[in-house]
Amino acid sequence: MSSIHEENQAVNATLKILSGKWKILILYSLYEGTKRFNELRRLIPGVTQRMLTNQLRELEDDKIITRHVYAQVPPKVEYSLSEIGQTLTPVLIALKKWGVCYIQKSAGR
Repeated sequence: MSSIHEENQAVNATLKILSGKWKILILYSLYEGTKRFNELRRLIPGVTQRMLTNQLRELEDDKIITRHVYAQVPPKVEYSLSEIGQTLTPVLIALKKWGVCYIQKSAGR
């Protein structure tokens, strides 16, 4: 059985990768399929271009998403979940379901 220290390390690693106001929304948008930058901006109201760029770079650095640049003018860039990023799909779905449940239960207070 793993120790509490090892479990905390695993949770901390997860939080490090998913922390940031916009990352989970980005990942949720990408779980539905490959998107271009401006598509992501439309799907995530309130995110600035700079913040979206930074969050995408961090997710790419962590190998959670892939960035594909097409050699054309103007440049075309697409983002999608990497292989390891795709393993987050059940987590993203569970977070959505939990949020729906929470909203319903908190509205009934």
